[in-house]
Amino acid sequence: MLSVELHCHSELSHDGRDPVDLLVEQAAAVGLDAIAVTDHDAIHASHEAAALADEYGLVGIVAMEVTSAAGHILALGIDEEVPPGLSYDETLERIHDQGGIAIVPHPFQSSRHGVAAHISDEQLASADAIEVYNSRLLTGRSNRQAERFATAHDVPKTAGSDAHISEMVGQAVTEVGAEERSVDAVLEAIIEGRTSVVGKKTPWRISFRQAAGGVKRRIQRGARELF
Repeated sequence: MLSVELHCHSELSHDGRDPVDLLVEQAAAVGLDAIAVTDHDAIHASHEAAALADEYGLVGIVAMEVTSAAGHILALGIDEEVPPGLSYDETLERIHDQGGIAIVPHPFQSSRHGVAAHISDEQLASADAIEVYNSRLLTGRSNRQAERFATAHDVPKTAGSDAHISEMVGQAVTEVGAEERSVDAVLEAIIEGRTSVVGKKTPWRISFRQAAGGVKRRIQRGARELF
């Protein structure tokens, strides 16, 4: 079994704080086997992280979090950015065209761009996997909804820390029954449902710090773009 971080953000995300080297260092420090940096609508840092991962004995998975018209979708195992704003179905198609897999994160959290409110159950079930444990939870209700849906529709399950600061990488991970330590083996195991989820809630103080820091960085970046 490999322990994999499938959902974390670098400074390239509008609400991320840290460079990829800190994320990769943290992943190695907490004993993970693989990491996917999933920045919002950007892939450059994920390529950097994947290249750096090998130096730390990790499998680096190139990925991103795509903002589709319906909400957020994780694209793993791709090479090029999938453009935002496409329909849910077309976003999945673009991911698959690159040989990647599509995982729906926090599907029932509409305040965080979850897709469930905007698509049918059939569409949601067509994803390659559903994130059933997101570490940045409030009550856990949305995670439980995702767990029940994935179980009822026989969709593979994953977890993710959704870390926006390096300290939280590895807070929630997917245990993957991969046959070897490679990107292809990890993605294949996820598709085939050879996964289990392990995680704990991001502490409130850190959740607030991540959120506040994200707002501050968005304002700063907006000001830089104006001037």
